[in-house]
Amino acid sequence: MKHKSKGQPRPKKALILVEGGMMGLGQLFVQAAKRLGLHPIVLSADPPQYHYLATENIEAVRVDTANLDALVRECSRIGATYEIAGITSAREKFYATAGKLCQHFGLPGPNPASIEGCCDKFNQRQLLAEAGLPVPVYRMATNATEVESAAAEIGLPVILKPAVGAGSSGVRLCRDAEELAEHTIYLLGGTYKWQTSPRILVEEFARGTYFVADIMGNKVIEIGAGKFGPPPHFVYDEYTYPAPLSDDQRTRITDVSLSCLRALDLNWGPTNIEFRWTERGPVVIEVNPRLAGSPDPQLIQLACGVDLVMEHIKLVIGDECDLRKRHSQTATARFLVPDRDGTLDRIDGADQAADVPGVAEVTWYVKPKAPIVRRGDYLDCIGHIIAASPTPAQTSAILQRAVDSITWSITPFPTIDE
Repeated sequence: MKHKSKGQPRPKKALILVEGGMMGLGQLFVQAAKRLGLHPIVLSADPPQYHYLATENIEAVRVDTANLDALVRECSRIGATYEIAGITSAREKFYATAGKLCQHFGLPGPNPASIEGCCDKFNQRQLLAEAGLPVPVYRMATNATEVESAAAEIGLPVILKPAVGAGSSGVRLCRDAEELAEHTIYLLGGTYKWQTSPRILVEEFARGTYFVADIMGNKVIEIGAGKFGPPPHFVYDEYTYPAPLSDDQRTRITDVSLSCLRALDLNWGPTNIEFRWTERGPVVIEVNPRLAGSPDPQLIQLACGVDLVMEHIKLVIGDECDLRKRHSQTATARFLVPDRDGTLDRIDGADQAADVPGVAEVTWYVKPKAPIVRRGDYLDCIGHIIAASPTPAQTSAILQRAVDSITWSITPFPTIDE
């Protein structure tokens, strides 16, 4: 979508972002865009939710981002002033929409049909299974009777998850009949907010170490390892890049990753694939047809020198990517997760943590006086600390020293009796 003019200065190149990104990813996008000399413009149904827009002095336009025609009109309007260099999104929910806009305006982007097909986890499971790829045993359910029947067929424990969603929202390990009934009521009883009509994936709990492969195009850039907090939820506790893998494990995860891309017709841009290493080797837990959320991009950049956000934007604007590794370090993020609900009164020691040699980042997602209501998903985290060094042991020691310097207090919400 080029803006032509005779004898006038060329218009500034704009990067359009459909919605911002959560937990720092959107800010990484606008910062990278600026470094590339682009003018980022965020289209959002609710711009004030992205606090970094004011900090970064970013242009934002209020528009119904669920309405493709409204987005096309807005992009056309922007194109009268700027040369639109590219369109993308930092959020899974809007990534296929961004792909449709790219198609409309003849810009580089992902295949929206492939993205939508992959974001439906039941459809994704079917395509992977048909291709002979290792996935957990799974069933689809739309009511409590079907959930109970599927769990009986598979055998407890099982995982219940919405067929469409991200960030472990609505995902729970059900270890007995009571937990199964409780979570089914939560998902179907009106408490959980569905993006689509209610469809529940009931699947086998694949036991084993958790790994994630981060991919650009058809190249596996790095493989990380993750740990979770206590069950039944899957709230991240720690992430490390690169994962401590044997050559055989790395080869097998890489091979299965590339087979997933072929099975799901994902041949453009970023993908991250989650695995569990089980008794039968790598089992695919989920293929996410987008860039992984923060802090994965920061960890990968610290670990091997590849800036995935920057390289993704280059791809979006039609430039060539540079995916060469520049160094090798161990980078680890520790997530800060509260152990109770209530009002966050104070956070102490953040400056001391940031001053520990080897600490790369101390980031908070919330501010004092914020209400803390844990739901068992990624939003339970209130911040993270990242450390990097030449060795895993050194990185672990740096991280522990930083974590030990931080304290916070949460006052429980008043009870009804009070």
